[in-house]
Amino acid sequence: MTFELSRDHEEFRQSVRAFAQAEIAPHAARWDREHHFPVDVVQKMGAFGLFGITAPEAYGGADGDFTSLCIAIEELGRVDQSLGITLQAGVGLGINPILTYGTEAQKERFLPDLVAGRTLAGFGLTEPGAGSDAGATRTRAELTADGGEWVVNGAKQFITNSGSAITSVVTVTARTGTREDGRPEISAIMLPAGTPGFIAEPAYDKLGWHASDTHPLTFVDAHVPADHLLGERGRGYAQFLATLDDGRVAISALATGCIQACLEMALTYAGERESFGAPIGRKQGVAFQIADLQVMLDASRMLTYRAAAMKDADAPAAAFKQAAAVAKLYSTESAVTATRIATQVFGGYGFMEEYPVARFYRDAKVLEIGEGTSEVQRMLIARGLGLPVE
Repeated sequence: MTFELSRDHEEFRQSVRAFAQAEIAPHAARWDREHHFPVDVVQKMGAFGLFGITAPEAYGGADGDFTSLCIAIEELGRVDQSLGITLQAGVGLGINPILTYGTEAQKERFLPDLVAGRTLAGFGLTEPGAGSDAGATRTRAELTADGGEWVVNGAKQFITNSGSAITSVVTVTARTGTREDGRPEISAIMLPAGTPGFIAEPAYDKLGWHASDTHPLTFVDAHVPADHLLGERGRGYAQFLATLDDGRVAISALATGCIQACLEMALTYAGERESFGAPIGRKQGVAFQIADLQVMLDASRMLTYRAAAMKDADAPAAAFKQAAAVAKLYSTESAVTATRIATQVFGGYGFMEEYPVARFYRDAKVLEIGEGTSEVQRMLIARGLGLPVE
């Protein structure tokens, strides 16, 4: 049995690749060097339709499938991981929760601009003391005495698309009470940008993803209307866990783009660089490493698009969760290995920032961390196999 993308999917890939080569590739090194978030290009991505791939036509989207979104993320990630994660987070963590759990009024208020790429949205889950253990959330949201407003206090960290000039809203998980079993009640609250008491702290100085927008957030008596609750009260944590399953496949697509870039760079360099009177690609020590890159690429792409196809086919939730975790674990760890191999092929030049392989090397590591660490993926896979792992 073979698995191949449709002709429409392949044509879409070529159109996104052409966009990425024209609008992103020539500038990616400078954006990385200057730690510059290119708002104008992000909005061009919106005008090209990338943020609206999976959104309904009623909100300005293309009503396309999840596979198409993964293709777009992979192709952006092939030239710049920062812009790839901007799209992944903008749709997966920004648009999708509103689309899935929002009221019609919330959708009509936020989605048209988000889908068009005129604005961005973020989702705040991680906190200084609550990363993989998201149930340890300390941010609180309390209703005022008249029940008309939520008052949010707390902090979030590592939040993508949360403090840019075009950020319109960030949804955060917060404690809104205590359940009957004594565990915290976690709900999702939407905080529009500009809300008094909602503070996007200075952007992080990151190892990689220099051209993406990432901030810690602080909330000091931030008041929002009671109707800014996203979804059912007390279901915020469960909602976000479901959101993460999609996100893991999208991160797998981003990692696949990274591996593709490494293969292309290493292959080109191995054919041009000569040592001992011959191209280094003739040496088994180099050729075999590049062959390994092809194996990792094929496996990562197959796992990614298998999981995406399951999402599009409404596969059982447990089966999709397992496929998403497998894809994310394998492709992200492979991406880190691929950047190490590509850097080794380049030798000393791979250590120089003038070559893009150095940027991909720095960008890759976070793929093993965001949207659930490799350790979390192994835990999920083991549980899916029936092992009672804690």
